[in-house]
Amino acid sequence: MAHLLGAENLSVAFVTRTILDGVSLGLEDGDRIGVVGRNGDGKSTLMRLLAQRQKPDSGRVTRRRDVSVGYLDQTDVLDGALEVGEAIVGDQADHEWASNPKIRDVMGGLVSEVDWHAKVSSLSGGQKRRVALAKLLIGDDDVIMLDEPTNHLDVEGVAWLARHLRQRWRPTEGGLLVVTHDRWFLDEICNHTWEVHDAVVDDFDGGYAAYVLARAERDRMNSVIESKRVQLVKKELAWLRRGAPARTAKPKFRIEAANELIADVPEPRDSLALSKMAMSRLGKDVLDLEGVSLSLPADEDGAGRTLFHDVTLRLAPGQRLGLVGVNGSGKTTLLHLLNGDVLPTGGKVKRGKTVQTAVLSQEVLELDELGSSRVIEVIEAEKRVFSVGGKEVSASQLVEQLGFTNEKQWTRVSELSGGERRRLQLLRLLVGEPNVLMLDEPTNDLDTDTLSAIEDVLDGWPGTLVVVSHDRYLLERVTDSQMALLGDGRLRDLPGGVDQYLELRNAAGPMTATGSAASPANSGGSGGTGGSSEAELRQARKDLTRIERQITKVDAQKGKLQQQMHDAGSRADVDFDQIADLNSKLQALQEETGELEEQWMATAEILGE
Repeated sequence: MAHLLGAENLSVAFVTRTILDGVSLGLEDGDRIGVVGRNGDGKSTLMRLLAQRQKPDSGRVTRRRDVSVGYLDQTDVLDGALEVGEAIVGDQADHEWASNPKIRDVMGGLVSEVDWHAKVSSLSGGQKRRVALAKLLIGDDDVIMLDEPTNHLDVEGVAWLARHLRQRWRPTEGGLLVVTHDRWFLDEICNHTWEVHDAVVDDFDGGYAAYVLARAERDRMNSVIESKRVQLVKKELAWLRRGAPARTAKPKFRIEAANELIADVPEPRDSLALSKMAMSRLGKDVLDLEGVSLSLPADEDGAGRTLFHDVTLRLAPGQRLGLVGVNGSGKTTLLHLLNGDVLPTGGKVKRGKTVQTAVLSQEVLELDELGSSRVIEVIEAEKRVFSVGGKEVSASQLVEQLGFTNEKQWTRVSELSGGERRRLQLLRLLVGEPNVLMLDEPTNDLDTDTLSAIEDVLDGWPGTLVVVSHDRYLLERVTDSQMALLGDGRLRDLPGGVDQYLELRNAAGPMTATGSAASPANSGGSGGTGGSSEAELRQARKDLTRIERQITKVDAQKGKLQQQMHDAGSRADVDFDQIADLNSKLQALQEETGELEEQWMATAEILGE
């Protein structure tokens, strides 16, 4: 493989500490490298040095003469006075860039819903991020460096970006360097992982799953990491082993050794035991939305919008629900409805008498009034001793579990970074002992180690959990079921998880740069029915009607089972075995619904519907 760029003895030091000390490494053709490490350990600094956007205190960065590097910074670097189209393609005429399939793919994947003629300064932070990423990806750089590219992208956007980067070069061409906390994304695109820690960079073969396995083995063999961190790594490793087979198929070293290492690690959580605890804390009723509709007021053009239409959702004690959907589909608003902050325009919201909710917002503005307080003081104001997993721990021990060292515990809130503020507010909510916890994009600004620690805390939390996130790894890790807001006012079950959601979104067809759907059925110019005969079309219409009747029948059965579960949980002598049996039947029906929906989509495609 040809050498693209490299670093020799890089060192960078700030006033109080050394960030990098004598680091040497290189990027070769075909390398797809993910950079991980704790916040503040130097990931972004390393990338800026390699992109030659920052000079080291000592050492040097070398680059092959003909190599071009594209770099996406975390900060906004776009000219706000430009229109979106000009910011991305410059002065190219529409017919020039539209004739390039790569540019069309980037436009459809990232900015299809952004006004082409809007000023960049008028865009939201997420839209600016998409425009900057699109501007970079339409180029032909030999090396691309991305600093937190998945920030502000929804699940669908992250999946598109992963697919684009996998297909952008041939396997032995091009180089990619990415800093991200999105572990699913790391596993999808990376064949190497660099861990930045203690002023050095360790190189691991493979993506995130391989990195976790290798780090666990390194820690066991060398005994250089304290027992607390080893336990967190082992628990994360146990999750990887019990997850999708693809996660454990990628590493190149012996899986038997990994299984031996984690043989004594329990399942991440005992769902039935947590459900029993949640039932005792919450009673029979939690939060229900019954036929809820919500219409937004008319905008300047006089157009209103229906955000929800006849939505019914019943949260059970101990339920762990993940919500996905495109930006603007109403995920955050749904949390506000459940919390009572927003009133529906139709239907009703029922709240159990013993319900105590807590919401982790995206902005974490709740900490602003505590700016002069120190981290440990904020937690001790709630309580000094806590029960975690049946053991009593002090406030200091609990704070340390989420990454606040003894020194950091005495930092003022006003001096914390965005990720540290998010960690502190989550901990503050948990120690307030709510029985319904709602998290709105909890992974923002957090590194992979901190995310693992938070997931470890949530594993033993015996309440009802609702998570809105574009981080599919987190959703699969801490929730047991997922639902989607598809932008049409409906809430859909996802028995097939995030993969099913992406299938449903893809069935709508690719998006054009103007935001309209380009129907795959019409793209070939032969119409929606293609070469289907009249007999095939008649049969397809019959099949469609039959499938719709089956879906209606299964939905009715699911409604009866949900009511039976509700009634069973309402009795004084709760039969948890009965509830578990009913839940098993419900899961089977949800799987059947998923299969019927796939059949419906395949049949509808024949008819061009």
